[in-house]
Amino acid sequence: MNASLLNPFTVTHPTAVQTSLVSGASFARFDPTGKFVAAGRSDGSAAIWDLDTRAAIRWCEGHVKAVTSVDGTSRYILTSSKDWNVIIWDLASPVDPPQRYNTIRFDASVVSAYFHPRNSRIVLALLSTGEAYVVDSRKEHRARVELCEALSEDDDDERARSIMTTARFDPSGRHVFVGTSTGNVLVFNSRTKTMVARHRIAGAGSMKSLEFTKVGRRFATNSSDRTIRQFTLPTYPSPIVGAECAILETELEPTHRFNDPISKVSWHAMSYSPDGEWLAGGAADPATHKIYIWDISNDGQFATALDGGREPLIDIHGYGNHNHFQWHPQASRLASTTNQGSVLIWHCPSPERWGAFAGGFEEADENVMYEEGETEFDIENEVELAMRKKLQEDEAVDILGGVDDLVDHKMNGVAGDLGDEDLEWADDEPDDDWQGWRLKVIMVDDDDAY
Repeated sequence: MNASLLNPFTVTHPTAVQTSLVSGASFARFDPTGKFVAAGRSDGSAAIWDLDTRAAIRWCEGHVKAVTSVDGTSRYILTSSKDWNVIIWDLASPVDPPQRYNTIRFDASVVSAYFHPRNSRIVLALLSTGEAYVVDSRKEHRARVELCEALSEDDDDERARSIMTTARFDPSGRHVFVGTSTGNVLVFNSRTKTMVARHRIAGAGSMKSLEFTKVGRRFATNSSDRTIRQFTLPTYPSPIVGAECAILETELEPTHRFNDPISKVSWHAMSYSPDGEWLAGGAADPATHKIYIWDISNDGQFATALDGGREPLIDIHGYGNHNHFQWHPQASRLASTTNQGSVLIWHCPSPERWGAFAGGFEEADENVMYEEGETEFDIENEVELAMRKKLQEDEAVDILGGVDDLVDHKMNGVAGDLGDEDLEWADDEPDDDWQGWRLKVIMVDDDDAY
């Protein structure tokens, strides 16, 4: 209903802190609707905050060591931890903490874990030992498969296999992208778990994180050489199960390079805006809380640097893709985390328009000569006027307000062909996260928060 009131030409990058959530968090992540923020904590718990009330409405307490990553759909939330476990929580349960939907245990600390974009029963996990696994909990596809780098004939020694330092699904869910300690990006097919490409990035060093635009045609890498690089993704053929396919071996040339030429600062994290026109990078500055923003639509020009005060962005681990800050999935907002555990919500302040309180009036920047309409002061038929007023009163009114926030995570902004085997495989045995489900707000007293 209110979507028409938003002016798309005024939407730009965030410029100021709107609110601060004192949550004791190590990192934060928006939910798909953008109404809630999930914050992982070092005590093994995760809290879900309502941005409207600025209060914690769910507490996920199930780990005995620090939470390392959080991911979620509208209904399910995933938490990984140093205690070797990945727990999936069902937010539809009427109790707090929510009911455990599934627990996945590994043989080492879990650095990060993510849902498949189209099915939350498929999970990608990266371990501290440098191994990546795809875990499928569907009945007909139940499996736990390690993603192994295919070695060439010259690299027959086991020591030639590099350590995996970050892993992500692409937005379509067709492929898994893995960054390694040798500066390579490995691409695996999600359905067959086979490697389809190996991309070399000259001078990159160890990969720290990967980030994709919403439509998945561009991605950025954050590496140990203190440079963020943006690339355009090539097209990968869909492999056939059981058949040998050639591996695409290429050296990717970045379309843009982003760094701080003065302070030579490294980067904790990065995030694209929903439309992919802005890229934000969180600086690893030990003295300040700095977020750099570049304008991708303007040839990657530097736009601004956001200053969040003297509490710097935090870095829990030396590698892995952690959400120290993240762009709102729909609006011009950012969430960043300080080393004191506060989650800063950044926004773009809009000027007050007092004319919006007076229906039928509009603001004028300067005095204008008013021109009276021909029938403006004509006397209307009172019967017709009363009938028109009654019809207006009978119209349904959206008292919930806001832009439609129903999110279908199975589409995720990427459309596929009807005969796409990779997408049909992912949509087989779908989860229970149906479109239109809303999280019920359960308030938590401040006395019970810590």
